[in-house]
Amino acid sequence: MLLSRLRDFLRGYVSANPRGFYVRAYFVVLLLLGLGLYQDYGVSWDEPVDRLNGMVSAKYVASLVAPDLVSEHGLFGDTPDIHGYLENDHGVFFEMPLALLDQSLQLEDSRTYFLLRHFAVFLVFTLGVWALYNLGRIRFSSWRWGLIVSALLVLSPRFFAEAFYNGKDIVFLAFFTLGAYTLVRLLQRPSLGRAAVHGLATAAAVDVRILGVLLVAMTLGMLLLEAVFGSPAPRERGRLALAVPVFLVVAVLGIVAGWPYLWEAPVENFLTAFDNMKKFRWIGEVVYLGRRVGTLELPWHYAPVWIIVTTPVAYTVGFVLGVLGMLYALVRRNLAYLRTFEGRLDVLFLGWFSLPIIMIIVLESVIYDGWRHLYFVYPAMLLLAGRGAVALWRASRQHRWGRPVALGLALGAGGEMAYTVARMVQAHPQQQVYFSFLAPSQAEQLFERDYWGLSYRQGLEWILQHDDAPVLNVTAQNGGLIENNLAIMKPEDRARFRVGGPGKEQYFLGAYRTHPEPYPDSLGKEVYTVRPYGIKALSVLYRW
Repeated sequence: MLLSRLRDFLRGYVSANPRGFYVRAYFVVLLLLGLGLYQDYGVSWDEPVDRLNGMVSAKYVASLVAPDLVSEHGLFGDTPDIHGYLENDHGVFFEMPLALLDQSLQLEDSRTYFLLRHFAVFLVFTLGVWALYNLGRIRFSSWRWGLIVSALLVLSPRFFAEAFYNGKDIVFLAFFTLGAYTLVRLLQRPSLGRAAVHGLATAAAVDVRILGVLLVAMTLGMLLLEAVFGSPAPRERGRLALAVPVFLVVAVLGIVAGWPYLWEAPVENFLTAFDNMKKFRWIGEVVYLGRRVGTLELPWHYAPVWIIVTTPVAYTVGFVLGVLGMLYALVRRNLAYLRTFEGRLDVLFLGWFSLPIIMIIVLESVIYDGWRHLYFVYPAMLLLAGRGAVALWRASRQHRWGRPVALGLALGAGGEMAYTVARMVQAHPQQQVYFSFLAPSQAEQLFERDYWGLSYRQGLEWILQHDDAPVLNVTAQNGGLIENNLAIMKPEDRARFRVGGPGKEQYFLGAYRTHPEPYPDSLGKEVYTVRPYGIKALSVLYRW
């Protein structure tokens, strides 16, 4: 009796409010998925440095707010002073709260910190998924299409993996997408409150990465487009005009407030940070199309090629269809297309996707590790892919010829998505090595593989399971990657390892970032490999 009543209640609730039920269920499932998986990933190259960046700024803030507390309780230990610290110009909107939480909770073990950090990154990623859902819902006037577009982000293997540890690019993607959503809300109904909220969202994006200033340019451009083509009444034009100064003032104040590096000299330090971004200091080599290339000598097609080979084919096809459909509408309808809100949103999405890539190419900016520095344009790509899918669906309903075409493409896209999900499960927790259509041998030959170094944790855990010696000597190309991944392992397991310790018996862990060749026999016999998607990402060699 009770079960039948509960069933009737749920059936009635779902039928009365399908949007509320399915949207909430979708995000609850997403959060539960993150809760179940966040402990599985290793520690990447950048995470210890990112943690230190947050600690430096947190120490600076704490020393201003409660200097006695910092000195008396010895908080922040040997954390460097912000003055003269090499990385002091990095945005810390995400890192500093984590550092303050770390100190307030007195997290003594590194495993606890990194697990907390990984779940925090996933929570921010979920915020970005929510913002993308709302952008899709508004653009296509359908909560169902909003869910579909946001699901494409979740079902992008590299992004899914990095949603647990990439506190730079994924966090920036999330806040930039949130800024795009608050911009669209402002365009929908201009008001001082929405302008202020958008200013705060823009400030958050800038305080994660200074490239968030693109939101300022996008906002001014879209408000101008709205004023010219939106045909608003005089009262609406007045609201648009008032929104500009409110947005700018709130954004500027928010940027300074959320970035302690700017406090002593806001304008000067902001310009310094912006100049440092243009002349990024990392100089090295990457493996690209089968050869080592210096980061200062990358060809113009470096980012576009990486986007194509790491994005599911169906998403790319949908994106191409969406862009072609938009250009066709512009040519056929001319300015009438821009007089529609959907048309102006398409312009926003195309600019969001294309302008940063064009800037990278024209300015010959230093990027590396695939296209991670451009991850924040990916939601725009997915929205345009959604446009292509919607246009194809509508054509299938209006034209007889469109039905078999749409059905064939839909079956192909659905099949690839199912295959992608299966591959993600098989590759867990190394989805970051995903290539969309390349054979494993081609991927190994042409591109870097696990450039984040996550696979080292899996290699270390294999050694633990297969060698019961009380002391395990391990070495690597870069000992720091072993130290990083030991930091998230249990203390009793961590204690058995000696990095670079003496003794004949040695394990060597070698990934394939700038080393595409096999490792020499002099380092030992290969006893284990990590092979997500059939791609060799890590070799464990043993010498005795």
